[in-house]
Amino acid sequence: MATDSWAQAVDEQEAAAESVDDKAAQSLLNKLIRSNLVNTTNQVEVLQRDPNSPLYSVKSFEELRLKPQLLQGVYAMGFNRPSKIQETALPMMLAEPPQNLIAQSQSGTGKTAAFVLAMLSHVDPENKWPQCLCVSPTYELALQTGKVIEQMGKFYPEVQLVYAIRGNKLERGTRLQEQIVIGTPGTVLDWCQKLKFIDPKKIKVFVLDEADVMIATQGHQDQSIRIQRMLPKTCQMLLFSATFEDTVWNFAKRIVPEPNIIKLKREEETLDTIKQYYVICNSKEEKFQALCNIYGAITIAQAMIFCHTRKTAGWLAGELSREGHRVALLSGEMQVEQRAAVIERFRDGKEKVLVTTNVCARGIDVEQVSVVINFDLPVDKDGNPDNETYLHRIGRTGRFGKRGLAINMVDSRFSMNILNRIQEHFNSCLSLMLIKEQKSPSLIVTEF
Repeated sequence: MATDSWAQAVDEQEAAAESVDDKAAQSLLNKLIRSNLVNTTNQVEVLQRDPNSPLYSVKSFEELRLKPQLLQGVYAMGFNRPSKIQETALPMMLAEPPQNLIAQSQSGTGKTAAFVLAMLSHVDPENKWPQCLCVSPTYELALQTGKVIEQMGKFYPEVQLVYAIRGNKLERGTRLQEQIVIGTPGTVLDWCQKLKFIDPKKIKVFVLDEADVMIATQGHQDQSIRIQRMLPKTCQMLLFSATFEDTVWNFAKRIVPEPNIIKLKREEETLDTIKQYYVICNSKEEKFQALCNIYGAITIAQAMIFCHTRKTAGWLAGELSREGHRVALLSGEMQVEQRAAVIERFRDGKEKVLVTTNVCARGIDVEQVSVVINFDLPVDKDGNPDNETYLHRIGRTGRFGKRGLAINMVDSRFSMNILNRIQEHFNSCLSLMLIKEQKSPSLIVTEF
């Protein structure tokens, strides 16, 4: 029993480490696999710094009176009209005098294009020094934002971009002539403070992207605050985050003085279009057997199976392959580009089953997913139910207005307790259903 507890503790540590390491990777993955903007149903809530000031929103990019070369860049990127967040955020970001902004925005809502447009609009191409500074949590995310700048600025060659990232070594004494600098906090801080490549007093726009990812990384929060303190009072401060827990709010308020705030009103936590069941088992092997029986009993277009650790995910993918299923495996030790390739294969139907850890719980829309199976129920690092992850996981089915099916595997009193607490959170009601199992003793499948 002690050995089991030790093994469970190791598994918990591995899962927690994967969760922290993976925030930045998940954000990058979302950017790589997005083929178009998400049609969000969230309502935008705006809190203005000055409530008496008129609130403007736009329905077309023409209304923004952009420079012709920027408008050309916007249309070349495939934006026909502003997304929901762009409608409200762009008039604030392009206002004169500049307005500070804290905005909540998920991947795929056009947020990066919005702040890139703001930076490109505020640049004076005649002045050959850094005027806009964008800080991202990782090297890879900085490169992704840089790609958007290059695409949108395609017809505006007078404006140049430089990356302040580890590995981009410049000679001491260099004075940058590029107007936009994008980089990671440590390198940007060095370029401003120690190496003097950037004169922070000449920065007109400061963007801090992915704030929730930023504060999950040791040191980034402190470095970002030190950069912000060097900037002039007139500098426009823009901060973006997908989530706004208290820690993110406290950080945002330290970075952005007197902000306008754009929040997405939380969608109702509804699971109405998803039928939920649980299966009672006694071991990992029994859960696998139940999985095979479910496959034998119902027609499944494509399925996603979530495991708590990489080890379980690897074992399960191997067992399913041996049973003849076309299986893809997605887990945290894979490079982000490898993950993107796996997701594309699954999306194209080359594999019918995707086995994954929490790496894949968010941001992946595959229309053919008809079943989501929680091989392990989602818990946080303290062993409590992770309701948000549960919602994101089973939300992979029941999308695009279709009915979905979610099946939860229960193999202990602990997991039964977790399921009961998830059930209470979502106010799901119970009704017992029995289905006949094909190979082993009776399998109890309960709907809730």
